[in-house]
Amino acid sequence: MAETYQLIVIGGGPAGLAAACKAWEQGLRRVLVLERDCELGGILNQCIHNGFGLHRFGEELTGPEYAGRYIAMLAETGVEVRLDTMVLQLVPGRDGHPHEVHAVNGKQGYQVLQAQAVVLAMGCRERTRGAISIPGERPSGIFTAGAAQRFLNIEGYMVGRRVVILGSGDIGLIMARRMTLEGAKVLACVELMPYSGGLTRNIVQCLQDYNIPLYLSHTVTDIRGHDRVEQVVVSRVGPDRQPIPGTEMVFDCDTLLLSVGLIPENELSRGAGVEIDPRTRGPVVAENRETSIPGIFACGNVLHVHDLVDFVSAESERAGAAAAQYVQAQDAAPGAPAPAAAIPVQAGEGVSYTVPQHLHPAALAAGAELFFRVRRVTKTANILVEDANGARVAKFARTHLAPGEMENITLPAALLARATPPLTVRIEEVQA
Repeated sequence: MAETYQLIVIGGGPAGLAAACKAWEQGLRRVLVLERDCELGGILNQCIHNGFGLHRFGEELTGPEYAGRYIAMLAETGVEVRLDTMVLQLVPGRDGHPHEVHAVNGKQGYQVLQAQAVVLAMGCRERTRGAISIPGERPSGIFTAGAAQRFLNIEGYMVGRRVVILGSGDIGLIMARRMTLEGAKVLACVELMPYSGGLTRNIVQCLQDYNIPLYLSHTVTDIRGHDRVEQVVVSRVGPDRQPIPGTEMVFDCDTLLLSVGLIPENELSRGAGVEIDPRTRGPVVAENRETSIPGIFACGNVLHVHDLVDFVSAESERAGAAAAQYVQAQDAAPGAPAPAAAIPVQAGEGVSYTVPQHLHPAALAAGAELFFRVRRVTKTANILVEDANGARVAKFARTHLAPGEMENITLPAALLARATPPLTVRIEEVQA
């Protein structure tokens, strides 16, 4: 017979830990966390720099310290944890049947587990060289920034001495500083877009403080070297993001780090039939982080890529509490009807996506919090929320917006009650 749980959390990183702790706090007692690595903590274990926890704990922590806080909190509960366990398939329950989670590890072998609710917390992965099609040979010395971070901070291997970094995402910026502190020479950070993809604080603390140049509107157009990287060619790009002939710069280096974007890890979600947002590449969710399949929730970077782990924890606690509420409602009234039709939320001018993608009116007594990213850097702007008739639901003034920094707004319930769906979030630039 299959083992049965009230809730199974897939992923033991910061999202999964927060969701499991919150579900236990809300009254669930048969909760299982499945983690494919040999220890809990996820990506935080290799993030030895500080800057974590200011929002959640009110103090500055390193990644392992932040993870340790939640691991200690989990240890005080009765939540079961299985490490070295790979989840292979999620089969949604139908007609009142529980969801099935198929997993495997070296101790129990192949397992078929059942759960009334599931929280997806698998995190994200890095885009690789194959995803961006850089020309040139295929020598050693090319790493994603996250892989280099793991080699350096956990395995103790120095990946190179003369380094060029393609992409200005936060991991790449942090690795520019980390490699410098370990004695490497970081020659340049190169960014295709005319703006950085990372947080402003990381540009200052990781590049400017160490005199590392940042070349915006540039990209790598050739990699030279047969056995090991010997040179990287960088060219300026035009407004169409195509290289401009005659603008080449050649860097003599032995290492190229790629920080060219993160992709939510959603193979399990797609296999289960969860609706995926083509913009975030994560599940479409309601305000409680429930996906298109009742009883399956998603949170953290598997949903959309966050800037700060503090925000991941807050979102995951919301998902864990909602999962507990779902299980308790099903126990009290099996086969309870689905909630009333939701209010769709869509991205308008200047906005790349919104999360959540729809709101249930009955759950919005305290208002609705929306997260989104903008498409371009804007100095002074208004964030406008409008309904289907073009009526303004809310306006929020901002003095700086950038694609590398996630924005959030809270819509009062009273305003939502008067709005005609769908809602559209857009950016209105204000001329000085």
